[in-house]
Amino acid sequence: MKIKAVIVDDEIIAREVLRNYLIKYCPQVEILGEAENIKEAVPLITEKQPQLVFLDVEMPFGNAFDVLEATKEFSYETIFITAFSQYSLQALNRSASYYILKPIDIQELILAVNKVAENVEKKEELNRNKILLENLKLKPEKQQLILPTLQGFDVVKAEDIVRLQADGNFTQVYLTDGSKKMVCRFLKHFDDLLENPFVRVHRSHIINTGFVKSYHKSGTVMLSDDTEIEVSGSFKDNFLKAFS
Repeated sequence: MKIKAVIVDDEIIAREVLRNYLIKYCPQVEILGEAENIKEAVPLITEKQPQLVFLDVEMPFGNAFDVLEATKEFSYETIFITAFSQYSLQALNRSASYYILKPIDIQELILAVNKVAENVEKKEELNRNKILLENLKLKPEKQQLILPTLQGFDVVKAEDIVRLQADGNFTQVYLTDGSKKMVCRFLKHFDDLLENPFVRVHRSHIINTGFVKSYHKSGTVMLSDDTEIEVSGSFKDNFLKAFS
């Protein structure tokens, strides 16, 4: 099965490198066209209606998110190509978007294309682009997170997460409605992803400080769901800072 794709990047050399890599290592991708900025990208996507867009984050006359906004009526998978930008990566990670850092690593490219191919084949209806655009308009605690589970995925608001607990290769995510989700990610993934009001208090626990009921000097914190969590010495200062 061929995946119809377009490339959007302002650097001609970057487009050439990506095109050559795709031809050699990702033969399932059929390149329908290329654009070097938002002015070219929007009509190209509108005309070709690709299943996949390789999209540079920073470009002249606008960025990748402007392209998504202008083409949000179309449903397509996106693989973002970006130089390191903490802000951009945080937004992409919260939306479970696929991205590759420049310079492009061939194995990362193959992995991202294979994941997209699975989604296309399954006709997955998750619109990561829409969630990403919505998240960019909101404060981190109001944003949505896509949680990959063994059965598929769940979309939850960050503000509905009470706490997260490591469980081997997985993470248990506890929500305000009393439910929990077993997520196919290490706890460190969420430690890197989540910002205030979330704080790591133990090697196995991250809590939402908005749900703290009390703290005891012996080193435990009580949450709104009546869960008692140990605050280990190495994380104590970070926890107390959240309330200073």
